[in-house]
Amino acid sequence: MGYLFYQPHNAHRVEVDGRQLLFHVPTTALFEIDRLDTDVLDLFADRRQVSAADVRDRFEGRVDPDLVTERIRALLDLDIVTDGRPPRAERPPVRIETFPLTTMVLNVNTGCNLSCTYCYKEDLDTPSKGRRMELETAKRSIELLLAESPDRDSYNIVFFGGEPLSNLALIRDVVAYAEDRFGALGKRVDFTLTTNATLLTEEIVDWLNAHRFGLTVSMDGPRALHDRNRRTVGGKGTYDVVAAKARMLLERYTARPVGGRVTLTRGVTAVTEIWDHLKNDIGFHEVGFAPVTSGPVAPFNLTGDDLATVFDEMKRLGRYYRDEALNGRNIGFSNMHQLMTDLHEGRSKALPCGAGLGMLAVDHEGGLNLCHRFTGSGMDTYGTVDTGIEKAKLARFIEDRADRTDKGCSTCRIRNLCAGGCYHESYAHFSDPMKPTYHYCDLMRDWVDFGIGVYGDLIAGAPAFFTDHIMPRRAYGK
Repeated sequence: MGYLFYQPHNAHRVEVDGRQLLFHVPTTALFEIDRLDTDVLDLFADRRQVSAADVRDRFEGRVDPDLVTERIRALLDLDIVTDGRPPRAERPPVRIETFPLTTMVLNVNTGCNLSCTYCYKEDLDTPSKGRRMELETAKRSIELLLAESPDRDSYNIVFFGGEPLSNLALIRDVVAYAEDRFGALGKRVDFTLTTNATLLTEEIVDWLNAHRFGLTVSMDGPRALHDRNRRTVGGKGTYDVVAAKARMLLERYTARPVGGRVTLTRGVTAVTEIWDHLKNDIGFHEVGFAPVTSGPVAPFNLTGDDLATVFDEMKRLGRYYRDEALNGRNIGFSNMHQLMTDLHEGRSKALPCGAGLGMLAVDHEGGLNLCHRFTGSGMDTYGTVDTGIEKAKLARFIEDRADRTDKGCSTCRIRNLCAGGCYHESYAHFSDPMKPTYHYCDLMRDWVDFGIGVYGDLIAGAPAFFTDHIMPRRAYGK
């Protein structure tokens, strides 16, 4: 043979309790490897270009040459090693010709009865000044969804705000219209809503239950942490009201599991304490955490030591997740659930999410936004519910964002799990949604490495956890 060349950006090794795992970066597949695999990879890592003589020097007299050849061929098949020909492209360039929408987010009211100090929403108003979506705008949003994806069996309508329940009359009307419209076509429609819980009543909860809403409650933990940022317009803490309403909701709601969503900001980083309170004291089925690193109010953004603390805390809770999972128990840590799902399904993503492709967000005036985070921002819109999607413009954005040429993502080991990170995070941090989220790349790589280790432990010690607890999340849209 001539020279063989190592492609280190396609392979990443992780050790888990003495076991060697190989993460195949292009496909996000995970393999357990033996001593010979390790020795062959070490040879290529040491030399970067390897000749037949190098192979003989390393293995002759120790290992059957046919076995070594077999392992090298496997590395060639995985494009971890190449014979000098140009490496295979991981996937063809992204070309967008259609927009297979499944989800429409309706920004039903810019008004909110809370004044959370870290809120990223650029169009947020006080309750009295809230700009409400009209029913005709919502109807046209639904018709656009059907027009773009007429052959799907199921769809999702998300209600967002402000506080969406502050325009409950519209939500009721939209649900009635959608159930009739989709039902007449023999199609399924699901409804999703994120709420601060303050406006919930028993009657509202029962109505949401009857229509099987997927519900998430925004809550930041015990009183001292929650009240630090989640306050009324008048500046009062909201913990007591939210906790009481959340407990009432969880006692009455039977349609689907209800999750809690936590916003982590400077000074609110006690992940394990927050999870314990929301899961075990309040009773949420799952708890997920969203670190704020690029909000418009800089004093609340996590940077430096605070951000490192958050990821250390996430790993601390992740180890507890692993230990309980090894005994068949699910502690409801959404971030770990998602990472385990990505690794188990072998997802290899060209794009970070479905924003702009499978999902669009409609602002109160009918403008089409990349996602709900962009409504009211300075970011371009991509048409209206009246004129339709500006397809060439939106396709160009998605294609350009997916192009990793000359970006750090091109050789990053988590490029097909992260896919450059959240568009809005980049927009808020760099004023440019085209840039990857470079500001936490190292932490994300460390988080994924941690997840690979947990995944390896669970596959070896509790494979049934995936069928019992991870895959059923698909049934309720997680």
